Amino acid sequence: MSTQFADTLTAWRRHLHAHPELSRQEIGTAEFVQARLHEMGISFEVGIGGHGVVATLRRGSSNRSVGLRADMDALPIPERSGVAHSSRNPGVMHACGHDGHTVSLLGAAAMLQRDADWTGTVHLVFQPAEEGAGGARAMLDDGLFARFPMERIFSYHNWPGLAVGSVAVHHGPVMAAGARILITINGVAGHAALPHLTRDPVLAAGHLIVGLQSIVARNVDPLEAGVISLGTIEGGAAPNQIPGRVTLRGTCRSYSPQTRDILEAGIRRVAAGVAAMIGVEIDVEIIRGVSVTSNRHAEADLAVEAAQISGLVVRRDLPPAMTGEDFGWMLEEIPGAYIWIGNGDGPDLHNDAYDFNDDILPLAAQYLANVAKLALA
Repeated sequence: MSTQFADTLTAWRRHLHAHPELSRQEIGTAEFVQARLHEMGISFEVGIGGHGVVATLRRGSSNRSVGLRADMDALPIPERSGVAHSSRNPGVMHACGHDGHTVSLLGAAAMLQRDADWTGTVHLVFQPAEEGAGGARAMLDDGLFARFPMERIFSYHNWPGLAVGSVAVHHGPVMAAGARILITINGVAGHAALPHLTRDPVLAAGHLIVGLQSIVARNVDPLEAGVISLGTIEGGAAPNQIPGRVTLRGTCRSYSPQTRDILEAGIRRVAAGVAAMIGVEIDVEIIRGVSVTSNRHAEADLAVEAAQISGLVVRRDLPPAMTGEDFGWMLEEIPGAYIWIGNGDGPDLHNDAYDFNDDILPLAAQYLANVAKLALA
């Protein structure tokens, strides 16, 4: 790949980094993708699952097909990276590298467009709303695989802490299934000096926070993985009043449906026990989110081969992560693989000082192009 092309990819990526858009608001990002595809002479369709864009490359008479996917949305995080191309949209930043993922896929499109050494159909899926807003599900519900048939699909995520020039490929789970938890505790408000006349939701919340941690410790097989984390607790307005309501929000994550069911049943059981003990009412709402992102073995092996052809060092020793990724919904529908490409040392994902490493843009683009060619062979 020429230095000029790498510089072009860097310029594109920094433009997107400076103009981040939240889930379901990726209008400018989608327009940027469309403009670049138009310049390359690649046909595309828009408005799939929201602001999703699907481009299609066809060559020869083969009926083989493959999909390549990248996510486009940013996060509601004020940026403090200090880079010259920092976000110009206050309170929003590309803290997960979706700007780099999008440009990598544009780079792969350009490479495949110029490469005559393949035949078949490549669908380039630019997905909106990955960050908890169900973008993959929306594209599937909008007929993604019916409208753009593909035998299998591949994607990647940049991975801080993994060396530039290396990739991690897993057989089986890569990222976890997740669910959002909303717990509402309704008690009886009153004066802090007269607690016997109240039903204290703050006290109930304290027992609940401790009790929920017993679920993983005492109900989940130690050889399995599960986590319950509460991220917010809200309640009360005055230090001398016992409030009437407290709400807690969090997530639970697992790699298997069995563990997911154990976690969810445990949350409801502990909540019911605390409610009976304190004399409050506790409502539990669990909203299942992304499925487990899990690689099929054949596609994982193909990803390894593509990475090696691309000159990347393959790591098979890294454990999966408890983070979530809605690409898992796509992998439930058709075979595929999801790998990590090293982003080098630096701030972690979702950190307000994070920035995608432009040095990996050519590597990721080359990998995506090569995995598509191998899948069509």
